[in-house]
Amino acid sequence: MEHPRLILHNFLTEEECKELEFIHKSCSTVGYRPNVFSTTLSHLIATNSPHLIIPFLPIRDRLKEKVEEIFGCEYELVTEFTGLISWSRGASIGWHSDDNRPYLKQRDFTAVCYLNSHQKDFKGGLFHFQDGEPKTIAPLARDAVMYTADSRNTHSVDEVTEGERLTLTLWFSRDSSHDEDAKLIPLLAESLLHKSNNVLCSFLPLPASDNMSFISDLSELLMEPMQLARGHQLLDHEFANVLHALQVVQFYFWKGCKSQTFTNEVQSGKAVQLSQSQCEQISQVKSVFLKDTKLVETVFRSVEQQSFDAATFSAAITACEDYFCKLHKEILMSLPQWRAHQAIYSCSI
Repeated sequence: MEHPRLILHNFLTEEECKELEFIHKSCSTVGYRPNVFSTTLSHLIATNSPHLIIPFLPIRDRLKEKVEEIFGCEYELVTEFTGLISWSRGASIGWHSDDNRPYLKQRDFTAVCYLNSHQKDFKGGLFHFQDGEPKTIAPLARDAVMYTADSRNTHSVDEVTEGERLTLTLWFSRDSSHDEDAKLIPLLAESLLHKSNNVLCSFLPLPASDNMSFISDLSELLMEPMQLARGHQLLDHEFANVLHALQVVQFYFWKGCKSQTFTNEVQSGKAVQLSQSQCEQISQVKSVFLKDTKLVETVFRSVEQQSFDAATFSAAITACEDYFCKLHKEILMSLPQWRAHQAIYSCSI
């Protein structure tokens, strides 16, 4: 095959796409190019969210098996990189192969899963191969494209002109010294085996170091307990820090704001009117952290455009804790097997 590549339609389920989107919107950090954001497995560990690795694993396993099957290299590959990558307005990349730098020569195969759709969720961002067919790919949620990482599949991505283009991207290598799992397992062991006995505290997120944070001017404010305000009302629930609040808000948008998910669990959501001084404090905080309001709304969603119900949101807080607790238990039970086999994979729990 002159240009080894394959498109697999409906490789992911809609729910898998939405769950990964939730993880990215609640955990992403600045990426490797302007207007690009990423969520890597190592970043999830660094921000005390290793349990959010669990939803990646069944997909990761299926992708590796399919790449090995398509390219005839069964049991030869290791996963070199796993990450969610989003491209916002202004992001693009010119012609290149995925192994085009000396430090990338270990990459043999690429798998890209599209989590949202061209024209529906973003404009621009078309994927082009320089040679061979198909020449151009319009990203469609649930589809996956697989190809060799060498110059036979030189490609580019058009500039995103509106919205956000979101993918799950993996690279695979024949060189076992570049196995991502071997680097992650010690980090997971250190993170999970030295945690508080308090179950809730064990999966509360923590802002990463300055060079990993979405907000470049990292402040002590990010680490302090906080409450959320909407309009002129202050919600009564106190969150551990800004990332904790972000994760719950994104969980609410993922699971609850447009469905009856929490119908039987709705609690009394309390809110109080903001005072003038509180409104001034909020405006001051916004001026420090929101340098590009339009970009923030693109990445995290525009709250004004979303339906919101305080009682449902209150129930979503509890549901989010239950979801995290389930994932936390699963990763604790999986870790001994991963350490024994020196491989991270989806375990039957």
